[in-house]
Amino acid sequence: MPFLTSPVLTAGTLASRPQPALPADGGLLLRPWRAGDAPAVYEVFQDPLMHRWHARAADSVDEVGAWIREWHQAWDGEQAAHWAVADADSDTLLGRVALRELRLYDGTAEMAYWTVPAARGRGVAARATTALTNWALDEAGFHRLELLHALPNEASCRVATRTGFALEGTKRSAVLHPDGWHDMHLHARIGTRTSLPS
Repeated sequence: MPFLTSPVLTAGTLASRPQPALPADGGLLLRPWRAGDAPAVYEVFQDPLMHRWHARAADSVDEVGAWIREWHQAWDGEQAAHWAVADADSDTLLGRVALRELRLYDGTAEMAYWTVPAARGRGVAARATTALTNWALDEAGFHRLELLHALPNEASCRVATRTGFALEGTKRSAVLHPDGWHDMHLHARIGTRTSLPS
């Protein structure tokens, strides 16, 4: 049975090219992950705040090294796209920003981010999210990006608001955290392209 619509993004849109490095305001660089980032990521995942808002824990540097390999494979398989957020001058790791749940046919993805404890309160997540959003919607050609966060996570809600992700509603009891099921705010941004895919 044929589809009546064409894909927003065709298979190979991402995998046919290397993952780009993306500059962001304030001296940030979004770059592909490297094997040498594993110790820094492991340290971040020892932070109690990460345990509060993430379902995943890191037991060893080797485990994180496997994550990084999975993140590279996710780009090649067009399943997700993960970037390290680094200081452009020192290459110090400041956080992560990602597009998850890629659905190329529909042109949709889910935005995700975290920052290292020392980078919090400095606008790092917002600047990285803005840079990735601009690339995804304006260059890569995605149509819609969603951003979900637990209702009590006010810092994440501020990032969503500052970066133009409109609040669309609440997904009740949508995500299981270590302390139980959380209602999630759903925010989204829509691309400005008006033409339909050919």
